[in-house]
Amino acid sequence: MTNGLNRRGFLATTLGGAGALSFLGPRALMAQEGGTLRFALSTFPPSLAAWTSAGTAAGTIKLMMHRGLLSYGADGMLRGELAEDWSVDDAGVWTFTLREAQWHDGTPVTAEDVAYTIAEVAKPDSAAFSQGQMSLITKVETPDARTVRLHTSEPLATLPGWFAHYHMPIIKTGESPETEIGAGPFTLDSIERGVSLSLTAFDGYYKPGLPKLAGVEAIVYADENLRVAALEAGDVDLAEYVPWQAMAQVEDNDALRLDVTDGPFMYLTFNASKPPFDNPKVRQAVAHAIKREDIVAAAFYDRGGALTHLPIAEKSEFFNPDLADAWSYDPEKSKALLAEAGYPDGFSCTMLSTAQYGMHQSTAEVCQAYLSMVGINAQLDLPEWSSRVKKGNEGQYDLAVMGTTADNNDPDGLVNVLDGSLPPSFVRSYDMQTPEITELFARGRATFDTEERKAIYHELESTAIETVPLVGLAWRAQGYGMKAGVSGFANLPGQLTFYSGITLEETMLG
Repeated sequence: MTNGLNRRGFLATTLGGAGALSFLGPRALMAQEGGTLRFALSTFPPSLAAWTSAGTAAGTIKLMMHRGLLSYGADGMLRGELAEDWSVDDAGVWTFTLREAQWHDGTPVTAEDVAYTIAEVAKPDSAAFSQGQMSLITKVETPDARTVRLHTSEPLATLPGWFAHYHMPIIKTGESPETEIGAGPFTLDSIERGVSLSLTAFDGYYKPGLPKLAGVEAIVYADENLRVAALEAGDVDLAEYVPWQAMAQVEDNDALRLDVTDGPFMYLTFNASKPPFDNPKVRQAVAHAIKREDIVAAAFYDRGGALTHLPIAEKSEFFNPDLADAWSYDPEKSKALLAEAGYPDGFSCTMLSTAQYGMHQSTAEVCQAYLSMVGINAQLDLPEWSSRVKKGNEGQYDLAVMGTTADNNDPDGLVNVLDGSLPPSFVRSYDMQTPEITELFARGRATFDTEERKAIYHELESTAIETVPLVGLAWRAQGYGMKAGVSGFANLPGQLTFYSGITLEETMLG
């Protein structure tokens, strides 16, 4: 195999290896009667459509109902799910071998289901989170019920990671994206809209002995203070989005445990369909106008760090130290850029955020204050989360505060926040054309050589610093709080924190 060693090395280091877990054991060891976990959600999911990005709460529910070909383990390494093995040949064709699994209605998961899912997501009008990636797959072969071969126009080193994303589950042939039939460890029993969702262990799940819980009751506590109070009072067993101001009190409570990781980031997006943010100099001016340390202090109680470049972590082998301060705080430079762009006296605009999450609102308020100092008068628009998502998708804003993670810990995981060739999404700037960045992402995917990829992503970050498809603001810690007796649940590392719901299959009540 001509490039076999390079490709195996790439898979072992960047994607976490192409080996799969073997789930052995008798069928009698399936779902256990482990009690019902009460999980405090930060919001009611705006949508449970399988392939739609609608925030972390929605993703957590989908991770209980559905499974993709792959996923990530608690250590952050790629692992098999519906696929038990995967490999790539000299021509760049990826082959996935499916394990024996079944849908919630008892029918088997087959290769045809994978082909159906890819075809549906790849449709230009699908509005799916992974539409851009799936459209790069030129042919799907299903020689038998358990084998899927994916052809692409050129080799794609990062393809396995696409099928580990929680917005890319496999769906049964003929089902709509809104289907409640999945292959995950829990079935959706009932919904009290705006209040709660009830899920029950699926006794046909393909991992013997899992899930360990009998069920999960996901209860919405939109107010972050009430969410913490419910955890402290014992009304819930596990809570997402522990607010930063409450992390210390959770850590100091012997009855509770805080599982926290750094990885999510806050940033600004722009509506590039109209002035003034269609002008890159105006976007550069915004990038230099804001003192990030004040965001970290005000929104995250110093549990985070300033982000003055693209969100590539300092510990990453793809981190570029020469670009680390590219968007440093420099109000005089900001004013000069505004003058060059034709706005010497500044301008007024609307800044979209949300009041539902305190860190979003606080971040917006700090940005508003600093922008005013260079002549940009930003009026805040702070709807609840579902409306914020809708407005972002439809471009009903001038600039907007957003917080998320990359799709994974590889630079290609930033494609969904940077690549303007993808369908509109609230996670990236509206109507922002990024032809150079789109091309560089394509080049990065096409090589298995790490040094080549480093050079490509350096060029990509340099281009982004000049064109400003987003403005990095702050890294932030992300915490889950739980009763001390809860075990098995893990906050996945770095950019994977929002995948943590995958570990609910292994969670137990003490």
